[in-house]
Amino acid sequence: MQIIRGMTEFQIEGETAVSLGKFDGLHLGHQLLVERILEKKREGLKSLIFTFDFGDRPLLLLPEERRNMLRKWGVDYLLECPFVDSVSHMEAEDFVREILVKQLHVRYLAVGTDFRFGYQRRGDYHLLQRMSGELGYEVEVVEKACYGGEEISSSRIRRELEQGHMELVGQLLGYAYSVTGEVLHGHRIGRTLGMPTINLLPEERKLLPPNGVYATRTVIAGEIFEGITNVGYKPTVGGETRKGVETYLFDLDRDLYGEILTVRFYGYERPERKFASLEELQKRIEQDVEWGRNYFGETEKS
Repeated sequence: MQIIRGMTEFQIEGETAVSLGKFDGLHLGHQLLVERILEKKREGLKSLIFTFDFGDRPLLLLPEERRNMLRKWGVDYLLECPFVDSVSHMEAEDFVREILVKQLHVRYLAVGTDFRFGYQRRGDYHLLQRMSGELGYEVEVVEKACYGGEEISSSRIRRELEQGHMELVGQLLGYAYSVTGEVLHGHRIGRTLGMPTINLLPEERKLLPPNGVYATRTVIAGEIFEGITNVGYKPTVGGETRKGVETYLFDLDRDLYGEILTVRFYGYERPERKFASLEELQKRIEQDVEWGRNYFGETEKS
């Protein structure tokens, strides 16, 4: 997959099937749009995702995570457009003519019913349809995906994530919510308790669930290991200044420092809390481990 950053000159060979939007999360609704342009790819068009970068706002998917998913799905081009003045003040009609048609050679567009673009968000799918005959492209308007009688949206997923509803978040995304990062050295308290842990410090823009203990699966070099994860500041052992992700793996104990791992979140057990002693902490972790093993055992049976 070729990644295009910004609106500088670039050349795409051949005609394209394009979908536009924020694509924060690549949830089930976004996946419907991606599926449409991949269908057109099979018919001979180049598939292209056009997404806007809104700067430092917290994200469900970091840019590299989004790139990896789209690459795995087989998208040909990802255009990451910064939401700068030259873009935000471009009239919608000019955006269609100058960007979509002249630069991207669009022949097919897949957009959602709520898609807006151009100066003061004046452009929508009605405008795209009106201009399609003159400029020679096809527009498909894709209805919102729904779950539980409610539309799936990034804002809905954010609300559920903030409440720790990880199972529902996974249903809305179509995959388990995850955090990727390098394994760092911690206080090594877990090892002294006979429960060595791995510590990740995600990028600050990455949205994390509430502080607490979760059932997780960790991907290590393609293998998956079950465990429990604490999100938070580790108040019992002195605390941290940044929110971190600490995982105990049930059936693996090896040196992973420096490796890049992905932790996938499934179920929420309890909030993070400060314990009176390390002994009290150890007893609670033992209960957490039992809960985690039971969680995955029951999940696999259901």
